[in-house]
Amino acid sequence: MKTLKDVISLKFKTSESEGVIFHGEGQQGDYITLELKKAKLVLNLNLGINQLGSIFGHTSVTTGSLLDDHHWHSIIIERHGRNINLTLDRHVQHFRTNGEFDYLDLDYEITFGGMPFSGKPSSNSRKNFKGCMESINYNGNNITDLAKRKKLEPSNVGNLSFSCVELHTVPVFFNATSYLEVPGRPSQDLFSVTFLFRTWNPNGLLLFSNFADDLGNVEIDINEGKVSVHINVTQVKKNRIDISS
Repeated sequence: MKTLKDVISLKFKTSESEGVIFHGEGQQGDYITLELKKAKLVLNLNLGINQLGSIFGHTSVTTGSLLDDHHWHSIIIERHGRNINLTLDRHVQHFRTNGEFDYLDLDYEITFGGMPFSGKPSSNSRKNFKGCMESINYNGNNITDLAKRKKLEPSNVGNLSFSCVELHTVPVFFNATSYLEVPGRPSQDLFSVTFLFRTWNPNGLLLFSNFADDLGNVEIDINEGKVSVHINVTQVKKNRIDISS
């Protein structure tokens, strides 16, 4: 496929911060990859290199943040030669690709939700997308409908289901005065806790617990944007442990 113009659009939602949304590459050094990295949207594009390999055509653009919130997000990529409009949730970013070529010259297939292992360094460290997509449209082709009607050859690899499974996690919102108190587990040698959090505030207490029999306490807090763990243990010489990250 050798194109001067491309229009690619889709909607997605995920709770994962990493994953390839779609990918295509060609024999002339061309490639296009749209992926999530650290919950941001990254578009990597190269319209090819010349025979000497002296023209640096790689272009990378990052947009958005916190896109792993399991809400629907819409993407539109419009390309005319080297001019690109990248739209994420109605926010438009215009840029021009590096290099000197106008055509995107791809091989016979593009992939959505991941990329095949090609032996190239770019393909071995990227995660497949995990989540839901809908309304996938590639240059006028309704990919979602074609895939559902099994009109794509070659078709899907792995398990695809044409429904979107909702997460069963329940978030909890805290204001400045609220907290959640749960019963402790006495007579346990192990103290273990895991949770995800998101906040705009640089300071705050995340967790506090006293140990039984007045043996001390543990505290996890945010201090100037860093997470700190404080463990106070009585009846030992080194009675305080502080970890910051």
